[in-house]
Amino acid sequence: MSLESLTTGLREKIGEDSGLGATLKFDFGDDGYLFLDATQTPNIISNEDGDAQCTMILSLENFMAMADGSLDGTAAFMSGKLKIEGDMGIAMKLGPILG
Repeated sequence: MSLESLTTGLREKIGEDSGLGATLKFDFGDDGYLFLDATQTPNIISNEDGDAQCTMILSLENFMAMADGSLDGTAAFMSGKLKIEGDMGIAMKLGPILG
């Protein structure tokens, strides 16, 4: 899946308001960024590299595995496949949003 199709899919899944109430960035390295600004309604989802309260650093492949349930987020974090910078509490709220 491309970053563009992932961005479109997340927009459809979240709709107007994710309920997160924060800014979150997924850093996919050379594959780009996915930025969610949920501090306003409607939420803004883009591929910009903006400042976020929480940044999750992982490969696009591992993100897709987490999204389809084949990779547990906690296991990814513990094994180093996922790194989190900033507010860990925001990352903990993602399960229901992405699940």
